[in-house]
This record gives sequence, structure tokens and C-alpha cells, in this order.
Amino acid sequence: MSEVRPKKALGQHFLTDLRIARDIADALISSPDTCTDVLEVGPGMGVLTRFLLQRPEISLRAVEIDRESVDYLLVNFPQLDGALIEADFLKLDLSNFFKSSFCVIGNFPYNISSQIFFKILDWRDRVPQVVCMIQKEVAERIAEKPGTKTYGILSVLLQAWYDIEYLFTVGEGAFNPPPKVKSAVIRLTRNSRSELGCDAEFFKTVVKTAFGQRRKTLRNSLKPLVLSKASREGWDAERTGAFTSSPEFDLRPERLSVEDFIALTLKLS
Repeated sequence: MSEVRPKKALGQHFLTDLRIARDIADALISSPDTCTDVLEVGPGMGVLTRFLLQRPEISLRAVEIDRESVDYLLVNFPQLDGALIEADFLKLDLSNFFKSSFCVIGNFPYNISSQIFFKILDWRDRVPQVVCMIQKEVAERIAEKPGTKTYGILSVLLQAWYDIEYLFTVGEGAFNPPPKVKSAVIRLTRNSRSELGCDAEFFKTVVKTAFGQRRKTLRNSLKPLVLSKASREGWDAERTGAFTSSPEFDLRPERLSVEDFIALTLKLS
């Protein structure tokens, strides 16, 4: 079968540099207890798949939405027969395919990379490690520490549950067609946190609301959540003002660490 035609609607930029593909595959750290089951997201033409299949210690599954790519993969990688899922990863019920923990690897389509990470967060207790190539700017944002302009929603939510390593940068020429931006490979390793100490969904709401107006102080950006708490507690305007007079409400969201956001979530609960 001839090569697959990259589809703009699916955000496809096929990696063609075999050296980089091997480096990505090698970045997945497996052990007898971790990453024996692996899911590759969006294998495309299998440039990364071929190196994953060479690792006997892992059991590989792959999920691909593009029918043309599925046909190509089954012809060129018959080992995937029975292990290739034709589906949209974002809509996939992963419990139908994995009964215990599994690791995720892939060259994520740039246009849905954030949505992929949000899905991984939903499965964080089953996904101990993620190795992925994404847009360099997004990779930097995810790995960033508090106090910078690139630190944002994904930084906080992912760092709450994972240790993030920025591994290496990939130039535009490694792809067909070449993207207009550089790419980067990162590794996420589940940390030891089993719970936040606050409601995890409300924590997500606080983080998203705070960064929704990131140029404003938390006193302004979190006003809806403050007023909601004031209503529940039956506070008057004076008591509400006193609540938001504490120093953290003078800050912008990028100044707060994960622990700061946990404390803020508890305060607003």
C-alpha cells in the first residue's frame, strides 16, 4: 500500500525521522511492574510503532481514527492485528481494553493535545507514565514552574499528579508535511500523590476560573466563586470583602504553585 496522505483536518504531521522515532520509543521507561501494557495514540504510518514493536517487554495496542492509516498499518505491521483500535481516542472507553494500569505514548495531534491530556488526567490512577511529542510551546507550558507567563491551566493540573520532564526539541524538518512550529518530547511520570486533600473537580474549576482572566488578580478573576461561597455562607458585603482581603487575592494566577491552588480551593469550598 502506498503512503498515507496527511489530512489537515486531523492535524496530521507524520514523523519521518527514524532516529527521533527511536529516541521517543526509548524514552518510555518500562519495568516488570510498570508500562508492560502500552497504548500508542495516533500511530499514523507507524514510524514510532515499529520501534515499540521491537520491545518484547511491552504489550502494545494502538488507537487510530483515520481509516487510511488503519489500512496502511495492518498491511505493514501485521503484528498489530487484533491490537489496533479504529476509534477516536477522546471518545474511547479505555476500560474496555485495559483491566489494570497502562502507559500512553504517541505523537499527539497538535489540535487536540490539550484534550488528550485532560482525558489522561481522568485516568491518572491507571496511567503511570506518558511519553509524547507535542508542540514545543505547549511542552514548555506544561513543564513550566510558577511565576512565568507560560505557566497556566495545564501546568497546574498536570503537575498536581505528574512529574514533568522536557526531554528534547524536534525541528520542523522531521515531519511530512513540516509544521509551522517546533515540537518537543516530554515524559510525565505519576507522582506519589493519591489525593489532593480537596475536591479534585472543584480544584480544576478554581484553576480554570483563575486562568480564565489571567491578567487580573485573583480577587477579580475568582469573583464568581467568592460570591458563590458568600451566598452559601450567608455573608454580607463586609464579610465578603474581609474574605478577599488576604494577600493571595492580590496575586495573579501564574504566581501560585499547585499547593497554593489546593489551599485556595479549600478556602473557597
